[in-house]
Amino acid sequence: MDDKRYLLSLIHEGEHQQQDFKYRVADACKLAKSVSAFANTDGGRLLIGVRDDGHLAGVRSEEEIYMMHQAAYKFCKPEASITFDTYHADGHTIVVATVPPSNRKPICAKDEEGNMRAYIRINDENIVASPVHLALWRESQRLQGAVITYDDDIRHLLDVMQGQNTLNQIVRLSHLPRRTVISLLSRLIRFGTVRWEYVNQQFVFKVES
Repeated sequence: MDDKRYLLSLIHEGEHQQQDFKYRVADACKLAKSVSAFANTDGGRLLIGVRDDGHLAGVRSEEEIYMMHQAAYKFCKPEASITFDTYHADGHTIVVATVPPSNRKPICAKDEEGNMRAYIRINDENIVASPVHLALWRESQRLQGAVITYDDDIRHLLDVMQGQNTLNQIVRLSHLPRRTVISLLSRLIRFGTVRWEYVNQQFVFKVES
């Protein structure tokens, strides 16, 4: 398959959980968000030099290529693993940046104010990870092979959770410290007792039936 046919086959998929189009790389911070989101979720690829409507625009300068590397190696902490492949079609140079899922989550990206934030990929959007996700990643790396103990706090938390609740709602219902609720939810998600969803631009948590 030649470069053009390969690129068109990717573009035909559109933007989704594991693919994003970037028309131009004008800001390494914005690109780093996508790198962080892919690394913290299922991995994915960035088609750089492709418009949102799927038309080929091409990478315009060496500066854009430099910013791609900056996004992965300077604006992400820890550094994200990423590979760059270059393709040529209709006089345009398209770069496909492939990001595998990280085993060192969270991969954080520097935002415009210089703050480090972790993102996750939900459908075709990069969303700031919730405190529960951060706790889940930390616990998963620290407590390999651990088991869950259903103590009084966990039983109480499960009793007060009805339907879908946001983190703030669960804190109010349980009267437990916010930090405790975050830790308990992360543990319950890890062991499959609770699941999270992204509904109406917010994270909600629900006890598995």
